[in-house]
Parts: sequence; C-alpha cells; structure tokens
Amino acid sequence: MLCFLRGMAFVPFLLVTWSSAAFIISYVVAVLSGHVNPFLPYISDTGTTPPESGIFGFMINFSAFLGAATMYTRYKIVEKQNQTSYFSTPVFNLVSLVLGLVGCIGMGIVANFQELAVPVVHDGGALLAFVCGVVYTLLQSIISYKSCPQWNSLSTCHVRLAISAISCAAVVPMIACASLISITKLEWNPKEKDYIYHVVSAICEWTVAFGFIFYFLTFIHDFQSVTLRISTEINDDI
Repeated sequence: MLCFLRGMAFVPFLLVTWSSAAFIISYVVAVLSGHVNPFLPYISDTGTTPPESGIFGFMINFSAFLGAATMYTRYKIVEKQNQTSYFSTPVFNLVSLVLGLVGCIGMGIVANFQELAVPVVHDGGALLAFVCGVVYTLLQSIISYKSCPQWNSLSTCHVRLAISAISCAAVVPMIACASLISITKLEWNPKEKDYIYHVVSAICEWTVAFGFIFYFLTFIHDFQSVTLRISTEINDDI
C-alpha cells in the first residue's frame, strides 16, 4: 500500500502536494499572463492580479485549513506519545500548536488580502505566517529529539532540525530586506536601488515557504500509525 494511504498520512501528504501546486500554478499563470517577471517574484506577486489571484486565494485558503488539520493531528500524536512514555512537558506541545494555528491564520490573511489592495494587512498576515511557522518547526524539532529514539529516528530529527535551521536563517534577511524596500510593486528593474533587497528577500521567501513544505513531508511516517475515529451520541432526554 502507498505510504500516504496508511492511517492519517494522507493529511500531510495532501498539504504538501496542494501547497506546492498552489505556488507553482499561481506562478505559471501569472508569468504566462505577463503580470510578473519570471525571475524571482514574491510569492504574493503571483496572486495579486486576476485570474491568478482567484486561484491563489482559493488554494492558499485550503492550504491553511490543511495546515491546521495537520498541526492539530500532530499535537494529538505527541500528546498520546507523551502519555505513553513521558519525555516533555505538555505545555511545550500546546505552545507549538497555538503558534502553528496562528501561522495558519496568517496564511488566510495573505490569501484574502492582496498586497497591492491592502498592503499593511497583507504584510501583517505574511509576517505571522512566516515567523510563527518557523518557530513551530523549531519547537517540533526539539520535541522530535526529546522523543527520540522511541518515537522518532535520529535521522528524522536531523532532517527536521536542518530544515528548521535553514528556514530560520532565511526568515531574518527576508524580513530585513523587505522592510528596506520603499515601495510595493510587481515590476522590477535591475537598475533600481531597491532591486537587490527585492532579490534577496524573494529568494529567502521561497526558501522558507518550501522549507515548510519539506518539513511537513517528514510527518507522513508518523501519521501512518494514526487512526481517526468519529463517535456520535444522541441524548434521548432532549
């Protein structure tokens, strides 16, 4: 049986494939429509102008939902593992979940408020998504090491930490360079003074975004042993 069809593994698998498709499809449509330069646009640039804005908004909204579902399932997995064999304070796991869900809310804001229409709201949502997302991966990496070797292999822990470190290293120059850009626009000329800031922040943005995607890919193995059960009870007294 395919690995993503076992247990709840389809949830992070769907998150990874859907989010990748959201970025790629929006980029291709924006470039073919002539709305952005093919060389290093911001992710948000590829979802600003119709028709790609509709595609971007719909797909990123669903990605945010899938992200929340994945994070909550991961929270329940760690909670159960910790009850079976204590390795970390439950608060640590809860803080990780809350930060992750805040990041998903930030994704929803990015999807629904285009950068040229309401830049302050859009940028605030992006900041929430990226910063909270990076901290989430760091906390989950720490949890992975704490639960090793009973619940995680050492190689999985190393991969998660490496992705977290790269994302953390990229998010700082991304925010710093983006804050130095004096104007929000889609078309860039290499001769402009802010062009180098745009290039650096765009590279870092794509790095962090796909860092999240590869990080959730590492959850597939953990989710294979998880089963979702829904119980319905009817109270006759009502």
